[in-house]
Amino acid sequence: MKVLNKETDYAVRALISLGMKSDGWVSAKALSDEQTIPYQFLRRILQELIRNGLVESKEGAGGGVRLAKEPGLIAVAEVIEIFQGKVQLSECMFRKQLCSNRANCVLRHEIMRIEKMVNQEFSQITIGKLIDDLKAVEAMKG
Repeated sequence: MKVLNKETDYAVRALISLGMKSDGWVSAKALSDEQTIPYQFLRRILQELIRNGLVESKEGAGGGVRLAKEPGLIAVAEVIEIFQGKVQLSECMFRKQLCSNRANCVLRHEIMRIEKMVNQEFSQITIGKLIDDLKAVEAMKG
């Protein structure tokens, strides 16, 4: 079971990288190289982040992308939802049909409780917190 897909992982990495560069605009190519994310894949991810108001872009020389919000205001749950929807641990639908056991499924209620907890935890983790964690790890190394 994957909680985070590749798009979400790359998006979080790109947001952390942008959040650590408070000095202006970063080209998508530089971000791609730094994070070893395939350039065309990153461009699609950035477009989605721009569309959802987390990143802004500027054309031309000296342009690029940067965060549109403070890193502490971007929750990982928001990024997950953009690329995956809400965290779901089970499929109560099969071929767009509700599961026939849905009404009597006692496990479903426990799974829903766990999903709610996971979503709440991801809501409390921000890009700002991850940046602080990364800086702390780097300080311990250095």
